[in-house]
Amino acid sequence: MSLYRLDVEPTDVNASALGLVLGAPSPPTLAELVIETSDATLTLGVLGASHVVTARASGKELTEQVSCDALAAGGEPLPAVESTENYRFESSSLILDRVEFDSKAASLRESAGQDGWICGSFPGDDTALTALCGVRDRQGWSGQSWHLYPGEGTGVIVKTRSRWRP
Repeated sequence: MSLYRLDVEPTDVNASALGLVLGAPSPPTLAELVIETSDATLTLGVLGASHVVTARASGKELTEQVSCDALAAGGEPLPAVESTENYRFESSSLILDRVEFDSKAASLRESAGQDGWICGSFPGDDTALTALCGVRDRQGWSGQSWHLYPGEGTGVIVKTRSRWRP
């Protein structure tokens, strides 16, 4: 099972402050999952309510960080779409009422028991989560993340999807 109950206060507490930086050194993680195949490695890391992913294949490497620290590391505000020849990133943000938000948090916690999934839970609210999943296919790596920010009567979910073909 890859559900980690982290005993640290989240540092990213505002969904609108998230940014994206590619190719920067990977910051220290609070929890991580390493997925290895015979020819590639994907490391999914939970930061302080954000994430870092490092993919290696065919002698190439890609690091993706979504966090409030991404801007200071040379990144940009979280884009809806970022695309290069071998990489595509998409993000969306959704505000849900607390019943729907709590239901999504419970679903993500359950998913953490599956192969290729990691979920970090932060103190103060069981729905304060960062969840990631990744999979290797013949063309590269793909992954998704969910960053859950609970609030009074509502909650914000920032979802990302990325695809890398080395």
